[in-house]
Amino acid sequence: MTNIKLPYGKKFIHVNVPEERLEGILESKAHAFKTELSEVEIVRKALDNPVESQTLRELAKDKNNIVIISSDHTRPVPSGIIMPLLLEEIRGGNPNANITILIATGCHRGTTKEELVGKFGKDIVDKEKIVIHDCDDEENLVKLGTLPSGGELIVNKLAVEADLLIAEGFIEPHFFAGFSGGRKSVLPGIASRTTVLANHCAEFIAHDKARTGILKGNPVHKDMVFAAEKGKLAFIINVVIDSEKKVINAFAGHYNEAHIKGTKFAAELAGVKAKPADIVITTNGGYPLDQNIYQAVKGMTAAEATCNDKGVIIIAAECSDGHGGEAFYDTFAKEPSVKKIMDQFLATGRNETIVDQWQSQIFARVLLHCNVIMVTSSPKEMVEALHMKWAPSIEEAINMADEILRNKNSKITVIPDGVSVTVL
Repeated sequence: MTNIKLPYGKKFIHVNVPEERLEGILESKAHAFKTELSEVEIVRKALDNPVESQTLRELAKDKNNIVIISSDHTRPVPSGIIMPLLLEEIRGGNPNANITILIATGCHRGTTKEELVGKFGKDIVDKEKIVIHDCDDEENLVKLGTLPSGGELIVNKLAVEADLLIAEGFIEPHFFAGFSGGRKSVLPGIASRTTVLANHCAEFIAHDKARTGILKGNPVHKDMVFAAEKGKLAFIINVVIDSEKKVINAFAGHYNEAHIKGTKFAAELAGVKAKPADIVITTNGGYPLDQNIYQAVKGMTAAEATCNDKGVIIIAAECSDGHGGEAFYDTFAKEPSVKKIMDQFLATGRNETIVDQWQSQIFARVLLHCNVIMVTSSPKEMVEALHMKWAPSIEEAINMADEILRNKNSKITVIPDGVSVTVL
């Protein structure tokens, strides 16, 4: 037996796979990456050596109204390490700067105070000005033009009015934007719902370049870079993290050049060769990425890339926050035919995108390709309404997969962290 540790919520669970059934373990090299520097030292080194940019301290010298875009509660960005260093750099250049931390929720729910404290620490939450972006608050949104896709570019007014716009984030493979980080802080981070819907349209999600690890020719990415440029994103600090959510590298400087350098580093670590199998076990990387079923679709796509047609994907995701979106849930709960759902999405025009359509479209693609069994704390009824099967444990899920396949000797591939790899 091979014992494999899987991130699940804020802890880990284990699965034992018989040697004769194990086809392979697909794991990012980031998890074994070693560095002699501490996390703080890594971030500070990046800030001291920005890519194609002045240092943040220099940029801040004559800027009074400074906005820092920060990822929300759904992203494992180590803001408790990054933010104090950003504030130190800014105030080192301009002690009297008016600083606002703008939480990039995209179209997610607002981040709670408890989540902010968990993210930044009580000291920053108590002392700094923090504003949570609301994609539907029209009074605080400003139109900046038209995206290459034709959609309206509308973003948070605070960012537009800033003398200096900065963003913190992290870089990992992303299932349709290619990679997270960089330009994503603006779109979808602080964009209006209208803008996000236009960028996440069915046509783009179905595009063969809108895939994990791909930037060149990716129409979703093209819109995002345009939005960052128009929004005058001046400086970023993005980190790459390992399976313990620890910083192993950091990239600071120009919003696009620093991000590209970071994606090249991340790609070298994340790329894994597919090990096709009838059963693929995966996760969504644990908390905070596996807070709901909606987010867990990302981990499913890694498994999809190496699962044989009509095979079985087993995903372990705690989903303490339930399904994650009424529109996402209703799309599947109210329609018994996944093919009909997909056909409806593909017939939806670029400017007619509905809420959560992109995630639903990718989820439908996975369901049309594979059977999905979910190991989760979410109710069985909820999981089954979403056209999946529910299992109380990985072991039981494997037994269920064997029954579906009518074969107790099917090969099994395991992806311990489904959001950290690019399956090639």
